[in-house]
Amino acid sequence: MQNAERSSFLYGANSAFIDDLFERFAKDPGSVDESWRTFFSELSSEQREVLREVTGASWAPKRTRVVGVADPDAAPPAAANRNVKANGAVAKAEAPAGITAEQLRSAALDAVRARILIRSYRVRGHLQADLDPLGLAPKPYHSELDPKTYGFGDADWDRPIFVDRVLGLGETATLHQLIDRLRQTYCGAVGVEYMHIGDPDVKAWIEDRIENDGNRTDFTEMGRRTILERVVEAENLEKYLHVKFVGTKRFGLDGGEALIPGLEQILKRGGQLGIRDVVIGMPHRGRLNTLVHVLHKGYQALFSEFQGKPSHPEEMRGSGDVKYHLGASADREFDGNVVHLSLTANPSHLEAVNPVVLGKVRAKQDQRGDKDRSQAMAILMHGDAAFAGQGLVAESLDLSDLAGYRIGGTIHFVVNNQIGFTTSPTYSRSGPYCTEVAKIVQCPILHVNGDDPEAVVHCSRIAVEFRQQFKRDIVIDMWCYRRHGHNEGDEPMFTQPMMYKKIGSHPTVQDVYAKRLIEAGVIAQPDLDRMVVDYRQKLDDAFSAAASFRPNKADWLEGQWTGFTTAPGEEDRKGNTAVPIETLREVGLALARKPENHDTNRKILRQLEEKRKMIESGEGLDWAMGEALAFGSLLAEGTPVRLSGQDSGRGTFSHRHSVLVDQTNDQRYVPLNNIREGQARYEVIDSPLSEAGVLGFEYGYSLAEPNALVLWEAQFGDFA
Repeated sequence: MQNAERSSFLYGANSAFIDDLFERFAKDPGSVDESWRTFFSELSSEQREVLREVTGASWAPKRTRVVGVADPDAAPPAAANRNVKANGAVAKAEAPAGITAEQLRSAALDAVRARILIRSYRVRGHLQADLDPLGLAPKPYHSELDPKTYGFGDADWDRPIFVDRVLGLGETATLHQLIDRLRQTYCGAVGVEYMHIGDPDVKAWIEDRIENDGNRTDFTEMGRRTILERVVEAENLEKYLHVKFVGTKRFGLDGGEALIPGLEQILKRGGQLGIRDVVIGMPHRGRLNTLVHVLHKGYQALFSEFQGKPSHPEEMRGSGDVKYHLGASADREFDGNVVHLSLTANPSHLEAVNPVVLGKVRAKQDQRGDKDRSQAMAILMHGDAAFAGQGLVAESLDLSDLAGYRIGGTIHFVVNNQIGFTTSPTYSRSGPYCTEVAKIVQCPILHVNGDDPEAVVHCSRIAVEFRQQFKRDIVIDMWCYRRHGHNEGDEPMFTQPMMYKKIGSHPTVQDVYAKRLIEAGVIAQPDLDRMVVDYRQKLDDAFSAAASFRPNKADWLEGQWTGFTTAPGEEDRKGNTAVPIETLREVGLALARKPENHDTNRKILRQLEEKRKMIESGEGLDWAMGEALAFGSLLAEGTPVRLSGQDSGRGTFSHRHSVLVDQTNDQRYVPLNNIREGQARYEVIDSPLSEAGVLGFEYGYSLAEPNALVLWEAQFGDFA
């Protein structure tokens, strides 16, 4: 006990003593005696920074769980002796009673080294994490994660070191205990990248969330059985389709089945945190499994489509696309919370769906008046090769914190099967991970082993909690594998023979997880066998019923689209767009009105005067005025208008000027939002220098909001 207290150099007066010496040394090295001067001088710049951190501004041991956040109720420090004689000479520094100065120096150095080691694991620990189910490449040695790099030797492993309750440890811990906890937290089935984030509150939240419990969730037996059931369903659906429809393309989830319980956890925990609407975008891989097990599309409907029947009523126009591109919608209830789910239809153009989903979510948030972005959310799923390779990923990420496109954070779920069709990661990306691009917006990235469904569910829970807390994007990178070829008729041994030899002998996710639960006594083998038999019976019953199945509705004509029908003829489609001349005059005069208490540019004032003359005379109306009158008449009738594009507020050719900027304080005035009381809102957004991403966003917005005029403006021909 005495040894432990001595190692706790921040305990009581010891902290004040060392901090006082270090403060004096920093101002004047000659003001401390030679032994301490030597000690401080030999510290590296990083070690000095850490020493300031561990002595801190509060001398009492921290009671807060978040490391580095001062306790607001902590008492101020007691004054320390200055150890300076009256004549200015330096007296020999004396440590507080019961501990020598040499012991203090040794304890201080231990604590500094330990803190640097902790920081190194926070930065680099993910490089040693157990992520790859196949173990394709050995994990390289990293000197920054080796205690010897920081001066610890073989004799130091059992000596108590002051760690200040970090990582859920006590005030002190041995090096053995510290390394065990660091490896469990940062080098287990989950590897976390977050130290690239600039916001200290975000980093503190992540540390608090993962470090105090070893970066794992202690699931109940019921919870673990539920996870197993989801894995059993996901795996056996793929096996069933593989047998019943041999060689038919389905782009199965085989090897990545932990995706399903992961998605379920996002929705369940999200519902508890107030999410009521989720829009999902994903590629072809695992789509059928997601449709059935997350959106609860009927098995009969799926089998019917495999038999070549249409996905919607035959008398209704609609998509004739392949089944692994189709979308769906459903209401799911989790613990009494109803969450509406929408899976957006997807083309073969990978990642093209991303901005479409973001636009749909923004529209739903606007409809709900969800200003804090807490009720509607996006989940985007990606393949590893596409996430690293497609430019639309970066374009969509760039929209994440822009006022006109912000949706309060997206959860990105990468199904990382470590291959892109036939191309290995070595040939498809330059960075160590497929998720490097996400760092451009400082996303936390949770790398996780797909053979550990509990770890996947744990990461999913963290992801949705983080999104709701900070309204920022976060990435889950689930390392898994693709048990078959790119599609079920493809031969992967042509190009990846070594990888597929490993896959051929590797147990399935179900087998890996079931074995773990059996060994833990959570289930017995007969329980697993019964799960599989019961589920396959359900599939057999649905397969028999599929022969007579007929779809009775189309999802795309529900919700906001209820009541819309197809126009019977061309003239009906065009409609009547005329408005009374009085409305045009009202709108036109509002556009020409000089705003009050606004330092308007003199050239703009001349334009306003010209607009007034146009309206009063009815002559000389130009294209810009015609556009503004069209927008304004819609707004006056109650139809919102959203215009987005590069330089759309002013107009590329200085023709529109739908936003007037105060020349004194940059305040913005929008004439189209000042026509009359009770009018609809005009939203004009200067977009980033992006075409495909912004176009997709506005298209997505229009899919969810049929009662508004939504426009993307192509800047001019060459740009479009």
